[in-house]
Amino acid sequence: MKAVGLIPARLESSRLPGKLLLDQTGAPLIQYVWQAVKKCRDLDEVIVATDSREIAEVVGKFGGRAELTGDHPSGTDRIAEVVRRCCPDAAFIVNIQGDEPELEAESISGMLNALKNSEAEMATVATPFTSADAVHDPSCVKVVVNDHGEAMYFSRSPIPFARDTTVEDVLRNSPGRVLLHLGMYAYRRDVLLQLTEMPPAWLEQTEKLEQLRALQAGMRIAVTTVQSAAVGIDTPSEYARFVERMKIRQAN
Repeated sequence: MKAVGLIPARLESSRLPGKLLLDQTGAPLIQYVWQAVKKCRDLDEVIVATDSREIAEVVGKFGGRAELTGDHPSGTDRIAEVVRRCCPDAAFIVNIQGDEPELEAESISGMLNALKNSEAEMATVATPFTSADAVHDPSCVKVVVNDHGEAMYFSRSPIPFARDTTVEDVLRNSPGRVLLHLGMYAYRRDVLLQLTEMPPAWLEQTEKLEQLRALQAGMRIAVTTVQSAAVGIDTPSEYARFVERMKIRQAN
């Protein structure tokens, strides 16, 4: 059954304008993301879904496929437009963030295979927290997983709440149990289209977490765990560190 990887790619970025086209390493950031995703042998095709003709032209120049979209409130809605138009024979759709140039292909494969081998409607990825400060950070999304490897809830607040102890104690005494959610998803094609046709759910609007729409609707989300997260590029300093890492790799 065909699996297609979609990379939603907006030109605008509030904290790092035009970040996907930054090319201080000799190649635009979006090219590194595309190359990382292409390494996943479980994907039959990779498409960049973008509202920017400039990004589409750059993708075409390095040999990738880009599809132009209209304006959308989220990356999920953006890839859904492309799936409706261009992927009628795809059984599985993978939504990959466009700002993670060092993403491991094995993470995509593990998530996709978890979906294929389950009855869940969706799948996603998480990694163990190692820092109590990160657990308390609302920008770091937490996920609680049941004994069947499916998400019970996602939150910006620390979950589970350690009533009689501290987060530091939980991390020390129960390593690998408090999980950071990583924003990558695999969907069955019809599920993706169904989700984007549904109105935002109350939980989703309250936490500002799109995946809660699926949970509130009663859908199951399989969760695979990886040992470390890919580094997202959101700020000038994060891009500068990425450039330095690339210089070291190229020198070696």
